[in-house]
Amino acid sequence: MTYPTQPKASHFINGKYVEDTDGAVIDVIYPASGEKIAQVHSATPAVIEFALSSARQAQGAWAAMTGTERGRVLRRAADIMRERNHDLSVLETYDTGKPYQETSVVDATSGADALEYFGGMAATLTGEHIQLGEDWVYTRREPLGVCVGIGAWNYPTQIASWKGAPALACGNTMVFKPSETTPLCALKVAEILHEAGAPAGVYNVIQGLGDVGAALVTDDRVDKVSLTGSVPTGRKVYAAAAAGIKHVTMELGGKSPIIVFDDADVENAVSGAILGNFYSSGQVCSNGTRVFVQKGIKEAFLTRLAERLKDAVIGDPQDPATSFGPMVSERQLGIVEGYIAKGKEEGARLVYGGARLAQDGFYIEPCVFADVTDDMTIAREEIFGPVMAVLDFDDEDEVMARANATEFGLAAGVFTRDLTRAHRVAAGFQAGTCYINTYNDAPVEAPFGGSKQSGVGRENSKAAIAHYSQLKSVYVRMGDVEAPF
Repeated sequence: MTYPTQPKASHFINGKYVEDTDGAVIDVIYPASGEKIAQVHSATPAVIEFALSSARQAQGAWAAMTGTERGRVLRRAADIMRERNHDLSVLETYDTGKPYQETSVVDATSGADALEYFGGMAATLTGEHIQLGEDWVYTRREPLGVCVGIGAWNYPTQIASWKGAPALACGNTMVFKPSETTPLCALKVAEILHEAGAPAGVYNVIQGLGDVGAALVTDDRVDKVSLTGSVPTGRKVYAAAAAGIKHVTMELGGKSPIIVFDDADVENAVSGAILGNFYSSGQVCSNGTRVFVQKGIKEAFLTRLAERLKDAVIGDPQDPATSFGPMVSERQLGIVEGYIAKGKEEGARLVYGGARLAQDGFYIEPCVFADVTDDMTIAREEIFGPVMAVLDFDDEDEVMARANATEFGLAAGVFTRDLTRAHRVAAGFQAGTCYINTYNDAPVEAPFGGSKQSGVGRENSKAAIAHYSQLKSVYVRMGDVEAPF
């Protein structure tokens, strides 16, 4: 079979595709078949140098443009991305294995939303005037300089856009390194931005593994690092960036809770749990994989959940009818299988699925464990796969203490008809992104990010501007300067 996935070259630097076959080969494997569908080369030192020098050289002129001019480029890119949504969604599905049914409404569309939102905001990024008697201070909002973005493999188009849009709106340039598992989509983001009018060198994409990321993070020309990835990777990148006193944004993993009270609408709670555990085959950092269900509705919840899971259409992810696709890689599938075995071994009750499917590709059934206790491995560690742990609880105080008893703090959700309780619980969650009677919505208008070990800083919304710019204060004295001698 021929796949329409081979990129024009491995890297996009200074406004054009660039190849250097001296770099190590990175095979691109289609998760639905296990077949190689493309290959790219890891960035050599020469490629890394070209990307960083191009970004540094382009930054001054890009920052000197007006916010309106920069915003116009981003908004054009958003329009192009929407026009090409079908092709970009097909590519995203080849890259990740996620169903087209999902990628066609979530991935490039979300990237376009970010480009449009920050494109519209670019002209509004102003300082302020502070009157001090006759004297006064004015502030300037200025770009940081060269930003490095490091992406995860679950949302390659979205993450490339989520990082690039605010960075470029503020007048920075970017070198983006996608995950080696999903290297294709970010190249299209770079191509579209350049086509929309971003000058050469403003947005660059280079491939590579951890060594390329390390070379970028530690380079003196880099002013800001934004990572989406795991907590262990985050620790390494954060430490390396801290050595150079660089600005950092970290969007890391989680083990987020969903609390379902016995007055909740069961159908909605089941829908939320499905979205929070099985969308993208469970490969979402904010997933609510600890589902605390009050004992009064536990069996009704589990019964309805099992009925709904039977409606999952598992198959060819390019078929619009498919609603559940493969894991991203054989390695990730193996990790998930290991956690399912651990759940059984530690005494959790398997109530649905969890078997690997006897077909090509990296397919596994959605998996639900009940009677899970807080000390079980599947209730403590991030699995990043379609494994739901259902835990019982009696009352609000008890469940809040248990929900917060984790080093993670990315997301949390509550389902209840009692609005007073809903807001009280949301206020009590130790998490950066919370949901009431819904789960995993991520509009660009709202800040997204975590607390505790789930991250530093925020993506999206007005809050992102603070992470891609800095304020300069200018004091203006209108009279004479006094000095002690």
